[in-house]
Amino acid sequence: MIQPGNDLSQAEWKLRTTRQQWLIWLGWLVGISLFLLCWKVISDNTMWVFVEDAPRQGADLLRRMMPPDWAYSERLWKPLWDTINIATLGTLLGIVMAFPCAFLAARNTTPHPLIRSLALMIIVSSRSINSLIWAMLLVTILGPGILAGILAIALRSIGFVGKLLYEAIEEIHPTPVEAITATGASRMQVMSYAVLPQVMPAFAGISIYRWDINIRESTVLGLVGAGGIGLQLNAAINTLAWDRVSIIFILIFATVLVSEYISAKVRKAFI
Repeated sequence: MIQPGNDLSQAEWKLRTTRQQWLIWLGWLVGISLFLLCWKVISDNTMWVFVEDAPRQGADLLRRMMPPDWAYSERLWKPLWDTINIATLGTLLGIVMAFPCAFLAARNTTPHPLIRSLALMIIVSSRSINSLIWAMLLVTILGPGILAGILAIALRSIGFVGKLLYEAIEEIHPTPVEAITATGASRMQVMSYAVLPQVMPAFAGISIYRWDINIRESTVLGLVGAGGIGLQLNAAINTLAWDRVSIIFILIFATVLVSEYISAKVRKAFI
């Protein structure tokens, strides 16, 4: 039924063929079947007795965590400082390695397609492995400690910074590049005066954003022996000292809030 006032003069009518209808129904059938299959696999591998008991166990755990052991915080300042250093030094090291990688990976700045493929392989390899896995590998090679954590953060940061930066390089405006090139400038001069000024604000924002992420990731590296406050968190969980776990959570939360505030201010100043 056509409602009064509706203008159908501009309506565009499309004929849906029988083949299109079957394809739509087939798509719905495949999607629903896949959902049901995934639900069955999850259900078969889930112990629902524990799921039903989870609210009571969670409430009991929260009661054990209260009140936090505030006196224990005196022993956490150095590990917390180590965590911040792991994130900061790892980010700086990752940026140093990612910066040339990004220029080699960008289509408009790479010297050769083969070099571009190699740079992209490095970026993809870095992004494919989580920082916690990097830390596990490095702890096995270098032994436990802060150095393994710094290198894990750095290796993970290469892919993140490199990918976003090479995409920013490929999106620069070509006019300044053409103007500088027309003056007979060398390749390095074109990079310095036409490419870098356009990508530096994005580079600063990407770097600060990665540092903010690394603050969060470095807090758990100690779970595999890579230093920082994660070592104390792992020890507290293993000894069932839940009042100490709660104070560690509070300090981690406060640190993340401060890093978020600092990164927001710095990004606002650069961008």
